[in-house]
Amino acid sequence: MSRPHNPLDRLLNGAILTTLLRLSLPNVLAMAMTVLVGIAETYYVGRLGTAPLAAMALVFPFAMLTQMMSAGAMGGGVSAAISRALGASDTARAQSLLLHALVIGVVAGGLYSAIFLVFGPDFYKLLGGKDAVLEEAVRYSAILFTGALLVWLINTLASVLRGTGNMRAPSMALVATSVLQIILGGVLSLGAGPFPAMGMVGVAWGHIIATAAGVVYFLWYLITGQGQLTLKLNAFEMQRDMFADILKVGAVACLSPVQSVLAILIFTGLVAQLGTEALAGYGIGQRLEFMLIPIAFGIGVASVPMVGMAMGAGHVARARRVAWVAGGVSAFNLGLIGLVVTLAPELWARLFTQDEAVLSHARQYLVTAGPAFPFFGLGLTLYFASQGAGQVIGPVLAGTVRLVLVAGLGYWLAQNHATAESFYTLVAVAMVLYGVVTAAAVRFTPWGPQD
Repeated sequence: MSRPHNPLDRLLNGAILTTLLRLSLPNVLAMAMTVLVGIAETYYVGRLGTAPLAAMALVFPFAMLTQMMSAGAMGGGVSAAISRALGASDTARAQSLLLHALVIGVVAGGLYSAIFLVFGPDFYKLLGGKDAVLEEAVRYSAILFTGALLVWLINTLASVLRGTGNMRAPSMALVATSVLQIILGGVLSLGAGPFPAMGMVGVAWGHIIATAAGVVYFLWYLITGQGQLTLKLNAFEMQRDMFADILKVGAVACLSPVQSVLAILIFTGLVAQLGTEALAGYGIGQRLEFMLIPIAFGIGVASVPMVGMAMGAGHVARARRVAWVAGGVSAFNLGLIGLVVTLAPELWARLFTQDEAVLSHARQYLVTAGPAFPFFGLGLTLYFASQGAGQVIGPVLAGTVRLVLVAGLGYWLAQNHATAESFYTLVAVAMVLYGVVTAAAVRFTPWGPQD
């Protein structure tokens, strides 16, 4: 094997594990910062009172869905299409895909804003929001989802750069955006100096302003030709096959985060019937699950251009090796975390509560679900690798299996007055099944003519 001399050569011919780890680290850092943003904003809103905190809980799943769809699902489709074009040495097609990706981002962001500005209050009512809590949720989301277009744009532009194999620039920009969002959210919500306290609305404005700054930076980066591709608006002609190249992966992949959010909402509702302590204990464990996602996401997103460029160059066997190595690395890392919390659950649980009743449920959840963490990491990372190959139907169906299991078996357990331990076991079984079915889908789905 010849020694790679440029970034694209390294992605196509470099050692898989070392290249993957080098690409993954900036992504994991950027995702970790988004977790810190969530913690900071929850702290700010918590200081505003109980009603704002409850209102944020109503809006949070839909805000997460915006990020998951634009960055992980459609963003993966963008990265995959561009990396396949570059792998086939078709830079002109990659340039055109950049512009088509922007069109998709604008349309999807505008549609997302419209849906939640019009129907948001109805969604919050369905989740149990009423009186002051509902009023706060509506005020907060009215500002937050006005900026959904910016969220879609920043994640689309970051995905374009990732598709070229450039992980450092988008990750550093997203880290800077997160830092700005934390600062602005605190200043505008709680007040500081000449800025009056705006409450929850201030948190939303901090998010919008920081995201807008990130969009401006990415546009400057691409317009001035800082990377592999340059944003040129002259002589742009929309082509159906370009949209299809992105949407055949991105549109199907968008079903996955929808299924994930539905599974979380259903399970949360089921556990809530067992009482406050059980729900609080589950919530502590769920926080750890959200911490696991950045690791699996960072590794998975790094695998997309490696798989995509290998597919574009006709190296199907290498593309598959990248997928399995990425899945293995993710499973190993999440498995270590799972081992720690299984053997010593209080290391995590006592960070959030000293209530013995809640601790009992949290320990039970972590000991039960911890051993399943590597399967969750394997499934999520293989889902991203499959985007690079343009074959996401199998992994998405694995998410469907998980959702059906949680809804069906969860309902049966509720009807039979099952214990909290039974529900926590269901979470673990669903994670294992998700990982196994996704791995089977990758193993048996052909990725190329000779595969």
